[in-house]
This record gives sequence, structure tokens and C-alpha cells, in this order.
Amino acid sequence: MALVHTIGIETFLRELGEYLEADFKRWPEFDKTPRVAAHSAEGVIELMPTSDSSLYGFKYVNGHPKNMKEGLQTVTAFGMLADVASGYPVLLSEMTLLTALRTAATSAMAAKYLAPAHSKTMAIIGNGAQSEFQAMAFREIVGINALRLYDLDRSASEKCARNLKGQGFDITICTTSEDAVDGADIITTVTADKQCATILSDNMIGAGIHINAVGGDCPGKTELQRDILLRSSIFAEYPPQTRIEGEIQQLPENHPVTELWQVITGEAKGRSGENQITLFDSVGFAIEDFSALRYVRDKLETTGLYEKLDMLADPDDPRDLFGMLQRSRDNNNS
Repeated sequence: MALVHTIGIETFLRELGEYLEADFKRWPEFDKTPRVAAHSAEGVIELMPTSDSSLYGFKYVNGHPKNMKEGLQTVTAFGMLADVASGYPVLLSEMTLLTALRTAATSAMAAKYLAPAHSKTMAIIGNGAQSEFQAMAFREIVGINALRLYDLDRSASEKCARNLKGQGFDITICTTSEDAVDGADIITTVTADKQCATILSDNMIGAGIHINAVGGDCPGKTELQRDILLRSSIFAEYPPQTRIEGEIQQLPENHPVTELWQVITGEAKGRSGENQITLFDSVGFAIEDFSALRYVRDKLETTGLYEKLDMLADPDDPRDLFGMLQRSRDNNNS
């Protein structure tokens, strides 16, 4: 939090978006695997690893929607960067807040390539912990200045509007999801319930819309009616993971999906017409966490907002780990 306030949240999101874009441009350089997930009736716990030639990174993250009713965070996370050459960890970081920031920055970065030109109005359906970050990132990176908010719990929309007061948005709290999408250039869905739901139905989606589908992020959890997918040009981070966890789990495995990195590098088309419906089926991928950790590491070098942790064994002789243990006992006794 001190780092965000030192940099400024707008600058943080914009610069983080630049780091994400740079890493998407070199996507083939990374080791890639779907996240390792342990699912339960209450939620999911996941490990998300990746590496390039110089750094290894992973994130531990959970998703437990029922936590909110118990006064706990739905998502908690931490992450680590390590030096590939030595295997030594170099950064251990909080990632609950950082995940919210990187998710929003990724959404807005994708919208640069997929949303209608000169988009100004965004509907946000689901006004929980992620909603304000999405709004701020889309304002900073895309230029959104009008928000239409809807949540089943109106107090969540009121919380979102209150938190964003004074940030330069024209905010409307809507009474239905249909009302929220009326006049929107971009629709962001970011709900938390762990189930297949119809947050957007086919008749709500007109030509030329960009959909930023964030909430569907595990098997059995979706937000969009299947017919919307059949009308959309679909873009994803890493299809082998998205086909398991994203909106496209509703479709056959051979349904065409474009990888976002290919659009960013110019290998594939993004938005190609004003009537095209584009859908970013975002489930989050380890490379995005890697980018976020890399950004934080670089910023820590200039701000000094870190603590050195004594977590590694450092014997005088690398072969004498046991001797180090004995000497520490002797030193403590003396």
C-alpha cells in the first residue's frame, strides 16, 4: 500500500500495464502451464508458476466466495520471484492487493486492442473488491469517464460509487443489469459466486460491444449466456487454461479462440470492425503475476519500501549445513 501511494495509483496502473504489455510481446519466451488447483466445496487454492531465462515466479492464491459472509477476503495471495541462475529467491511479496491491480491493468491493456475506438462508458456488473480497480485502470489506460454500476446488493454499488467519488467519473447506479449495459461501450462482468450464472443474456448484447469477462475463473463458474460466445470474437490469455476455467468451457474444444499476445504483437487481428463483438475471456495467468512482481521489484529498488528477510541458510562452508546448525546452538547457549 505504501508503494502504491508513493507512486500514485494512476501511475502504478499505467506503468504496470506497460510491463504487462512488454511481457505479452515476448510471450513465447515463458514457460507456461495451467495453474495447479485444489478445489473444494468452499473454494479453490491455486499455485501459478512461470519463468523466463532470468527469473522464476509463482503466486499462491485462493478464491473462497463464502468468506465474504464471514468477514474475510474472498481472495488472498502472496508471490515470489527467484533468480534462475542461482535458484535463490529475491522477492517475497503480498499479492492480494497486487492481484487486484494486475487484473485491472490486464483488462484495460487488452481493451486497448479490443474495445471500440474512443470508448467512454463502461458498465461494471458486480461491484465487489475488484470493481474500483477496473474503473481506475480503464480510465487511465483506455479513457473511460462514465460508469454504470449494478450489483444484486445495492450497498456494493453504493460502496463503489463512494470510493470513486472525486475521481472524475460520471457514475450511475442502476437497478438492473439490463439498465447497466444500456449505452455502454464496454461491459465488465466481475461477480464472485462460484456457479454457472447468466449475468449477461444474449438479448442484452448489441453490435460493437467489448465484453471484459473477469468473474468466470474456475470450472463450473461462468457469467455469460452461451449464445453470446457464439456471436463474439473471443480472445484469451492461455487457451489451455481458459477452456477449463473461462467462459469458453461452455464451448467445444475446437471453437476458435485468439491468444491475446498474438494481437499485441500483430500476428492476429483484434477489433476489425465497428459491429464486431469482442470478448476478452480473462481468467488470469501466471505471466501477469510475473509482470506484476517484476514491476514491484524494480520500483522497490528506487523507493526502498522493503524489508530484508533472513530466510536462507548461509553456512560458511556450503557443504556443512549440519555444522552451521550446531554452531547456532552453541552461540545461543553462550
